[in-house]
Amino acid sequence: MAALQPTSLSKHPLSSGTPTIFGSKVQSGDFLPTQFRFWTSFRSNTGVKLKASAEPPALTWELKGDEQNGIMEMESGCDLFGKLKNGFLSFKSHKYMENLERYQALAKGQAPKFMVIACADSRVCPSTILGFEPGEAFMVRNVANMVPTYESGPSETNAALEFAVNSLEVENVFIIGHSCCGGIRALMSMQDKAESSSFIRSWVTVGKNAKLSTKAAASNLSFDQQCTHCEKESINNSLLNLLTYPWIEEKVKKGMLSLHGGYYDFVNCTFEKWTLDYKGSIMNGKTRVVVKDRLFWC
Repeated sequence: MAALQPTSLSKHPLSSGTPTIFGSKVQSGDFLPTQFRFWTSFRSNTGVKLKASAEPPALTWELKGDEQNGIMEMESGCDLFGKLKNGFLSFKSHKYMENLERYQALAKGQAPKFMVIACADSRVCPSTILGFEPGEAFMVRNVANMVPTYESGPSETNAALEFAVNSLEVENVFIIGHSCCGGIRALMSMQDKAESSSFIRSWVTVGKNAKLSTKAAASNLSFDQQCTHCEKESINNSLLNLLTYPWIEEKVKKGMLSLHGGYYDFVNCTFEKWTLDYKGSIMNGKTRVVVKDRLFWC
């Protein structure tokens, strides 16, 4: 009987540092690298799951139950990142390389005309919807596209605003809301005096004035209709909140900065845009926004 070949651990040149084990012998007499893949489950008891494979043939262990589910989840994750890899390579070859001079200029600095505040909702991507190219819009996204008042203290949203307005000197701040917003639905659903340690509840209370005005103006409508009304009212509430920042109001007053609202209805694929009328809003005591230049795209 022939002696068994010793098994040794090494690194395969194409495995990017993944440990491989050589010892899966095929009929030709050659040895194929078999890669170990490790997956750790955080949903149940932590443990290392092992799968070894090579093509062809495949060296596998028979797994049962949650072990098989774990491997399937791992492979699914690999497929997801494979899609992202293909997307990046497509971007590099069809956009970056074809516009190399533009991207090299962007590497030296940015001068966007827009500061965009949009919702974190995965269905709402301003660049996709409105065609922003890299370097054209400085963006921050949060739950329900809200802007807290200046008096509320620091947050990632007003930090981004400060940088965009004072350092990048953008000419437009554009708040974009959307249909079927979960953050607005949470705002409209919560009880006024309920105690909660929820981060979501603490954040969406930024829009409490929008909720109050919605309840006053649309109490006869269904809950879903009230949410739709509040989605737009919240945008206007955030436009007024922008005026609580001294350095924003100063630039708006001088005509150096314009404040806009936008609403994307992804059910019907329509878009509404409007601009805050500063003088009209001032005459209202900054308690209710007055708008101009309203447009509807469909």
